[in-house]
Amino acid sequence: MKFETRAVHTGVHKDQQYNSVITPIYPTSTFYWDDLEKNSGYDYTRSGNPTRDALNENLASLEGGVGCVTTSTGMSAIHCALSIFDPGDHVVVPTDVYGGTFRLLTQFLTRKGLKFSFIDMTDLDAVRAAVGPETKGVWIETPSNPMMKVIDLQAVVDIAKQHNAITICDNTFLSPYLQRPFDFGVDVVMHSTTKYINGHSDVVGGAVICREQELADRMAWLTNALGLACSPFDAWLVLRGVKTLAVRMEAQQASAGKIARFLENHAAVEKVYYPGLESHPQHELARRQQSGFGAMLSFDVKAGRPMAERVCIATKLFDIGVSLGGVESLISFPITMSHAAMSPEGRAAAGITEKTVRISVGLEHVADLIADLSNALDGKSS
Repeated sequence: MKFETRAVHTGVHKDQQYNSVITPIYPTSTFYWDDLEKNSGYDYTRSGNPTRDALNENLASLEGGVGCVTTSTGMSAIHCALSIFDPGDHVVVPTDVYGGTFRLLTQFLTRKGLKFSFIDMTDLDAVRAAVGPETKGVWIETPSNPMMKVIDLQAVVDIAKQHNAITICDNTFLSPYLQRPFDFGVDVVMHSTTKYINGHSDVVGGAVICREQELADRMAWLTNALGLACSPFDAWLVLRGVKTLAVRMEAQQASAGKIARFLENHAAVEKVYYPGLESHPQHELARRQQSGFGAMLSFDVKAGRPMAERVCIATKLFDIGVSLGGVESLISFPITMSHAAMSPEGRAAAGITEKTVRISVGLEHVADLIADLSNALDGKSS
């Protein structure tokens, strides 16, 4: 079946009593046993729940993996994926990784004995130099947040495999509709399902999907042991949202491309970060590696922080918000919002400055969004 069909039909028809066409919510905390040796396959919702398992089935199918666990937040998915490593293990990470990931790595996991190297992962020589005998993992985020750098998945996987390192890819920005890291040999894919997979800004969640069964079993054990699993109601909401993933992504990325070109030609804008633009340094790689360019973009204004703040505040259709991937458009100032947890040195290394603005393009009419941005950039009232 094609992607759109699997998004709608995988994980449904679970109700054999009433034949519901939508997967039911099982809000049960405890399931009774038939006797002291036998149960229905479920005993306690932290360990397993029919609604959550339906979502796991759906996302594993869409991403092309053998198993999926869904978690309470995107950060718990990141923590789950990184929990496969032991004290003393070394993990290579992009310099412009998501701020929440940076905080988890530098302020928590380093205290547990893990070691991290932050590099420009678009530089394959830097990747080769960073990966060594102690390297057990390579964390990939492509396109990156918020600088939209595109990492060569196949090349990085090949380098990691030479050292038997596990590759983990944060695929949140593109979703499985626009990028399938398993096709390039990545071992683990994670998502903040809060974003495009759910798509309606009404739930937080995460997912970890594995290419091989051994890792999938390990992630399932960790999710249960650490108590990371998402609630049945949140699983139901995400399962509802994912059904429209394909049509939402098509509409949102079409608008994003038009907005990026508008910004690139605006006199107040210094640079636009969007892989769909021919000016993007990894444009050709994105064309080969992705099925589309996505609906996230960032840009630098020429006049610095005062203008960046003005643009964020002056827009009327873009809500100021830290998240992304919903039906509504959002605008943010990374240094005080999504990447506030990153050190000033880390932001400088990533290229995030006081003139950088990030946009998540929603489902509003693109002409209205461009007019709104134009007024804000020109200092006019909408």
